[in-house]
Amino acid sequence: MIILGIDPGLATMGYGVIEKRADGNCAAIDYGVVLTPKDESLPVRLAMLEEGVNKILEKFKPAEISVEELFFAKNITTGIPVAHARGVILLTCVKYCGKLYEYTPMQIKQALTGYGRADKVQMMHVVTSILRLSKIPRPDDAADALAVALCHAHTSRFGKLFGIR
Repeated sequence: MIILGIDPGLATMGYGVIEKRADGNCAAIDYGVVLTPKDESLPVRLAMLEEGVNKILEKFKPAEISVEELFFAKNITTGIPVAHARGVILLTCVKYCGKLYEYTPMQIKQALTGYGRADKVQMMHVVTSILRLSKIPRPDDAADALAVALCHAHTSRFGKLFGIR
């Protein structure tokens, strides 16, 4: 099964595509980012994200899609543009495939490391190890997206708990 993981962002949206094999092991197929220039207007940047997500969906044809939920502990106003981006991402993905799931950062960390407050470095090493990659995925947003996809691969038997639809 092909799983797309997405780390939402307006300037940088990370994506990670993995294959969950019948034996339960996972392999990375591709990962990267969709970038939008800061000097563009919000509507143009959102349209660029939609186009980028659609290209990823068309190329890899994922069976299921997992997205990281937003979490802002300090300043919500910085999160509003990211929330706009996440809305476009969710809309684009749900139109493609009804199998859309979301996970909090703590759930992702718990699923991969067994500790919901694992730090970023630990998460990157775990993603690299699980996927048997020769180096840590860069940029960080792509590594985060792979973690979202792996979280779903490891918890998908509980899909109804995390499904958006």
